[in-house]
Amino acid sequence: PIERLAINLSGETIADESFLDFVVSQLDESGVAPNRVLFEVTETAAIANLDSALRFMDELRGRGVRFVLDDFGSGLSSFAYLKNLPVDYLKISAEFVHGIETVPMQRTLVRSINQIGHELGLTVIGEGVESEAILSTLFEMRLDYVQGHWIAPPEPLVSSPVADPTSRR
Repeated sequence: PIERLAINLSGETIADESFLDFVVSQLDESGVAPNRVLFEVTETAAIANLDSALRFMDELRGRGVRFVLDDFGSGLSSFAYLKNLPVDYLKISAEFVHGIETVPMQRTLVRSINQIGHELGLTVIGEGVESEAILSTLFEMRLDYVQGHWIAPPEPLVSSPVADPTSRR
């Protein structure tokens, strides 16, 4: 019943060759459709471990796993790296989303990142949605997805109704 499961990865995890082998074996053994798995990698972690990140992403994308470039815009060379990283989703940093409803420069930055992401064929996510005003502004900009405490607070998977079949939430 879970359409997609997004899993955050650290830079150390991406650089660990044994983790790639572990993920491949888990995909093979679990029967989980790889296209339901999204690995979120921060821009900073991907850039700091570029060779390892590329190897990790290329191998798993070949199996159908999808990747999210998280916290986009927080690095100094964001656009230069964007064209070389094999990602499917682009998550705009909350740093840019906060204040978007009142600060014209924030709106301009988010609008530009969204447009570039779409022109590259990426699905764009706005993170840090903390109010209806922020959500409304992102909706007007036609981002594909949003994420934030105003939508739903993070919760452990074990407390999810999907993970606990006895739950009636």
